[in-house]
Amino acid sequence: MTQDYAAGQREAAAPPKAPGRDRYLDLLRSLALVRVVLYHLFGWAWLTVLFPSMGVMFALAGSLMARSLNRPAPSVIRGRLRRLLPPLWAFGAVVLPLMFAGGWKLSEDPDHSGTWGLLELVNYVIPIGAPPYPWETGFPKDLLESTWADQAVGPLWYLRAYLWFVLLSPLLLWAFRRVPWATLLAPLALAAVVGTGLVTIPGELGNAVTDFAVYGSCWVLGFAHHEGMLAKVPRYLAVSGSVLVMAFGLWWASGHQGPDGWDLNDIPLAQAAWSFGFVVILLQYSPSWQELPGRLARWDKLVTLSNNRAVTIYLWHNLLIMATVPIIDQAYNLPFLQSDRAVAALDATDMLWMFVLVWPLIGVAIVAFGWIEDLAAKRRPRLWPNGSRRGRVRHGARAAEGS
Repeated sequence: MTQDYAAGQREAAAPPKAPGRDRYLDLLRSLALVRVVLYHLFGWAWLTVLFPSMGVMFALAGSLMARSLNRPAPSVIRGRLRRLLPPLWAFGAVVLPLMFAGGWKLSEDPDHSGTWGLLELVNYVIPIGAPPYPWETGFPKDLLESTWADQAVGPLWYLRAYLWFVLLSPLLLWAFRRVPWATLLAPLALAAVVGTGLVTIPGELGNAVTDFAVYGSCWVLGFAHHEGMLAKVPRYLAVSGSVLVMAFGLWWASGHQGPDGWDLNDIPLAQAAWSFGFVVILLQYSPSWQELPGRLARWDKLVTLSNNRAVTIYLWHNLLIMATVPIIDQAYNLPFLQSDRAVAALDATDMLWMFVLVWPLIGVAIVAFGWIEDLAAKRRPRLWPNGSRRGRVRHGARAAEGS
């Protein structure tokens, strides 16, 4: 009874959390998106170790889902679907005609022919599975290489995994509140089963199960963060345990490297262990900022913009990376770049120019398609929602109070 009384006193003494967005979590989401773009641009395997973006993004989504499930589950799931699907529909409305115009004939595709191939197109409407696409196809005026569809559509596995996590969240949260540790660690145990090859599940079902195994514990960590479970674990214990799990992930990766070496995306068990430990540490130190502090404040508008347009950025970034190539190709026609030295310099710096060009192209996609996210969320459409207008209104309100 004394312990219960003391716990009650601590809860009463704790200051109430201020309303509004958690800017620390917003910053993590922005960093995750930037890392995804850099990885798909440069292909550096070490980026998957430096910052496991997918694990972070699933954990943040799990935390938001747990908060939303204070409301009836069916309405929450409908809301998540409403926000996810319209941006996907816009993407499919552009990409599918381009694939067909490039010569892709679904009826002749050995991987997607027949009635089942037609049914797979439903995944461009509701991503319960991986959407079909050709490994190679043309592009108008041959502006993009023949594998553009694979590169543009391939990353949509994330939407499939996200959708299934959303659908399973009411059950997962129910289980977490009753047996938290078992629910948290069960996906890791499943990752050990599928990641070691003890059980092999072929096809799309196998991909879905592997995604759940690799990132399921990160999603449930989001529950633990929202429910306050992580805060109850002593920091030294959480961090030291996470370091051990991460060390195991790197050890496993060292002996099971794929075609790209240390790329954890090719090593499910290593990805699961490394992402889990990494996310535990990030959430254990979560400061719950209401505003970005110090020098981070200069990035406030970009953090706000990327969070408001996260789905748009993720959907379009890979296609836009490829779109930088024909733009750079035009530079070879410039009069002052006709010498052998100039051409060699341009050849040597093409990746740098792709890095420079992709960001304004992402900005164009935000303006062209981002407003669909607002309509999906039943908000007034905005072309560039970086929070600047809100900031001016807030500043004006404070000035009025001061006068």
